[in-house]
Amino acid sequence: MTLRIRLASGNAHKLEELRRIVPEAAITLLARDDYPPEDGVTYVENARIKARFGRAHADPWEWAVGEDSGVEASALGGRPGIHSARWAGDGVARILEELEGADDRSGRYVCAMVAIAPDGTELVAEGVLEGRIDGPPRGSAGFGYDPVFTPDGEARTVAELGDAWKERNSHRARAALALAGEIAAASAAPGSAAS
Repeated sequence: MTLRIRLASGNAHKLEELRRIVPEAAITLLARDDYPPEDGVTYVENARIKARFGRAHADPWEWAVGEDSGVEASALGGRPGIHSARWAGDGVARILEELEGADDRSGRYVCAMVAIAPDGTELVAEGVLEGRIDGPPRGSAGFGYDPVFTPDGEARTVAELGDAWKERNSHRARAALALAGEIAAASAAPGSAAS
């Protein structure tokens, strides 16, 4: 049985990335223009806001999934964090500007995903990718901060490493694969209304 997921997001980049990460699932976007504000104080809270909105608007047999992610720079006290997508103007240029002269270039990508089953069961998964934030931007794959984020143990940015690397190793891949496993287990449970 194909796992059907409605992603509560308007971000087509994330949809395509998740389709590559979990190719056995049928994932579609929830096309809405009335998403509630992401006013949580954590990635999980923001993902839950989207997942609950998705649950209210998805088809009854689909899992509704909300996702929130961001980049955290150690020298900036974890900023931009949950505000990564909303940083004014070009977030890449801004993070490089704010890190100019900083000795500590360490940072991490964080992703939280919340899935809500047809029966209301809620599952949460998180993924982290440690690394450093370097400039100038390099590479053309990925999106967002990928051209300036170099994972630990790598000499190239995520944008240089490419989509195949990203779908195995990124923060979103780690969260999505963990969540897909949890959804499959919950769906297969005897008597589960989520199946």
